[in-house]
Amino acid sequence: MTEPLRFVVNGEEFDVVRDGSTIHHTWVSGPNANYGFSVGESDIAARTDDEIRSEIRAFLSGIDPRTGYLAD
Repeated sequence: MTEPLRFVVNGEEFDVVRDGSTIHHTWVSGPNANYGFSVGESDIAARTDDEIRSEIRAFLSGIDPRTGYLAD
């Protein structure tokens, strides 16, 4: 597991940790403690910072602003 790297996307802060074949994205500035998402793939180590930012943007686009969670 790597040390967390801080990404700021659309003004929101995420700590990103690589753990084997998974990348964990924790929404640090979000309204719900420890909320975020994970992505797993066999070639996850090749994921670029731009790809990580794109995944975070996609996650944020699905957030319900009333709850701070992904919309149903």
